[in-house]
Amino acid sequence: MTFDSKQFLSSVSSSPGVYRMLDEQSNTLYVGKAKRLKARLASYFRGQLNTKTQAMVGRIADVQVTVTRTETEALLLEQTLIKQLRPPYNILLRDDKSYPFVFVTDRHPYPALEYKRARQRSNDGRYLGPYPSSGAVRESLALMQKIFHIRNCEDSVFAHRSRPCLQYQIQRCSAPCVDYISAEDYRRDLEHAVMCLEGKSESVTQELMKAMEAASQALNFEEAARLRDQVQQLRQLQQRQFVDTGGGDADIFALAQRPGALGVSVLSVRDGRLLGARHHTPKNGLDLPLETLLTEVVSQYYFGQPHNVPSEVITSHPLDDSELIAEALTQQAGKRIRVTSQVRGHRAQWQQLAITNAEQQLASQLANQTQLTQRFTALQKALGLEDTPQRLECFDISHSHGEATVASCVVFDHQGPRKSDYRHFRIEGVAAGDDYAAMQQALTRRLKRVKNGEAVAPDILIVDGGKGQLNMAREVFKELDITNIILLGVAKGTTRKAGLESLFLETADNPLNLDPASPALHLIQHIRDESHRFAIAGHRAQRDKARRTSTLQDIPGIGPKRRRELLRFFGGLQGVQKASRDELARVPGINASLAESIYRALNG
Repeated sequence: MTFDSKQFLSSVSSSPGVYRMLDEQSNTLYVGKAKRLKARLASYFRGQLNTKTQAMVGRIADVQVTVTRTETEALLLEQTLIKQLRPPYNILLRDDKSYPFVFVTDRHPYPALEYKRARQRSNDGRYLGPYPSSGAVRESLALMQKIFHIRNCEDSVFAHRSRPCLQYQIQRCSAPCVDYISAEDYRRDLEHAVMCLEGKSESVTQELMKAMEAASQALNFEEAARLRDQVQQLRQLQQRQFVDTGGGDADIFALAQRPGALGVSVLSVRDGRLLGARHHTPKNGLDLPLETLLTEVVSQYYFGQPHNVPSEVITSHPLDDSELIAEALTQQAGKRIRVTSQVRGHRAQWQQLAITNAEQQLASQLANQTQLTQRFTALQKALGLEDTPQRLECFDISHSHGEATVASCVVFDHQGPRKSDYRHFRIEGVAAGDDYAAMQQALTRRLKRVKNGEAVAPDILIVDGGKGQLNMAREVFKELDITNIILLGVAKGTTRKAGLESLFLETADNPLNLDPASPALHLIQHIRDESHRFAIAGHRAQRDKARRTSTLQDIPGIGPKRRRELLRFFGGLQGVQKASRDELARVPGINASLAESIYRALNG
């Protein structure tokens, strides 16, 4: 079976993560990491590739991805998988004697940070490392050069310079070769760089912050600005690897559900480090409560086949029999096993990461070409159409108590969500909270373009909101003399549960009854949920637009003292704006709740 790269890429996350390329026998061909999974994976199927990569791509039958929180985390997971799987298209490290190091000599007044592969270490300097790959060394050296302006030239070049080189011009070197910096100051910068490479960047940051304040008080603003830039760059370097906590063994089970499909991801954490993720797609159990379904999954995972049971099992939903399962696992493992869904701190972050992976895997499953074709065919039969519909559009309204009302239009075709055709409509000139008038405005603006030949007409137009919204859509159709588009209304049931929706075809007195297991209903639910999500995203973006221009003075709970601590910690307002929630919570006097408020105020 030929791998459909276009279909696969349409549902891949743009988050950081790790990907595994598999052949037809499910053997791993290649393991890689990416800062943006979608962009990296797309590069394998577009443009010019070398011979080796072309051969690998020709063997791909499937690609599995694991979403991570940061690129650093993806790097750790990538190395773990490479050592475990030893894929044929990865470059495999041979032995630890040839691992690369960073070397600092003791025999030069202005030492450079050097890249070295040393089987036998000399006694004329310090070796920092070893590092897992040459790329990791070069990346670290480039970062230290950028922050601390440490030279990277050969000693022979250094000895014969009469004027600064290009590295000085682009602010990557302090030009010690022509005495633009004293030996004492250069040694201080070098020591700071070495401390950062040894994991002591926080101590370096505190020293730089004190020096920055001293320079500012002495009215040496140029030096203060230079130190401020170093502080900001170091804060970016200090993004904590939350999965690599240094301790903790756990399996994390997360369940994601969409109409007609389920996805379960299991993340394994050992000694505080993420080892990888497994994905399962149960074919039955769609009618079970999530708690019951997840209980069955956990039970079969451990009791159906031998597994190394960790000390903790974390689930995204409470289990029906968590105490019973914990007792059985304790007896099987011969040690106390904890089963819980109520976690905090880094365990809550593990749990959220598992949920993200389950949702990503489920999105890929729903984008499967065969399943989409079956759903469109089922919808054709349910509506009694001669031809299979090619294009569906769904409209929804979102606002907060009438504020920042936004309408969404999402489009599905036989390839799945057609995101390039998605549209937001900013609703203006209607009474706050008047969803009917908002729907009328959005539909009128959209269908006028269809009527004038400026936009593609859908085969079926779906409105989310029940009989009232359906009647409003019917009036718009009548006003614009639209007769070639099928109109479908979706109203949530009394319990608002999936499968219990009320459907109306063309008019409010013509209900459409579909079985909860019908693929046609699953398609309608899918596009309705996507329309709802897209409407909420547009509403939040509009509502929070003003917040992105907020200053610290506008944030409740941030007084002069906390404002000063924030600016000192990050070296200025720009550093505060770039900080994550976790980084903000590290500032003295800022708790997690206040960090969340600051992040939302500055980033929406």
